[in-house]
Amino acid sequence: MPRFAANLTMMFNEVPFLDRFSAAARAGFEAVEFLFPYDHPAEEVAGCLHCSPLKNALFNLPPGDWAKGERGITALPGREAEFRAGVGTALTYARALGTPTLHAMAGLVPDGADRAEARRTYVENLRFAARELAGEGRTLVIEPINGRDMPGYFLQTQADAHAIREEVGEPNLLVQMDLYHAQIVEGDLTVKLRRWIRHIGHVQIASVPERNEPDRGEVSYPHLLALLDELGYRGWVGCEYRPAGGTVEGLGWFAPYRRR
Repeated sequence: MPRFAANLTMMFNEVPFLDRFSAAARAGFEAVEFLFPYDHPAEEVAGCLHCSPLKNALFNLPPGDWAKGERGITALPGREAEFRAGVGTALTYARALGTPTLHAMAGLVPDGADRAEARRTYVENLRFAARELAGEGRTLVIEPINGRDMPGYFLQTQADAHAIREEVGEPNLLVQMDLYHAQIVEGDLTVKLRRWIRHIGHVQIASVPERNEPDRGEVSYPHLLALLDELGYRGWVGCEYRPAGGTVEGLGWFAPYRRR
């Protein structure tokens, strides 16, 4: 049976961030993920996590200036020193939280930019980060994100992500397959899961096109979750969706999977 991690950036927004851990545990989740923990001291976040008790499946490396619209800096030439410092910051939090997997957001590359240079920067930064994480037994993931939600995002397709993974050549670099983004960009989810399952380090779900609970829209999640079991996927399934109403009221889809 799939193991689910509630995304605390999007779910349980009825309460402040640090109170969402206990809310997720009460709802039956065994793990949580979130975009960023950096607004709070690592020890404070760790205390909320361990009192729940929950596991932290994933969070992102520092993304640059999020408030000003930056969405990662891994593929941005000239930001290498900032990226490397961010890896160190993320590892400090990962140690405190026991986080096994970190995501490096590629960033937005404007029209007319030198994409070959961006790719070289991306590969070099990923190789550095993967090696830093490998020293602590952690996994680095990269995620294709659809250009409708995030115009200009450097990495958008599964094939490109796996080509980058192969070029970087570090065994602890895997792909985070968000089925919401993948459906919008290219579809054919069953075939892509079968093709690349060995190289997928994290999965995320949400309905398409609304990005609400995974019990509506054009994607059949009962089929895809059963397929993950069939393929032997043992990682977490992150629930990165925006509840259509109250978070708890929308968890009917989760009942068959809830922790007993």
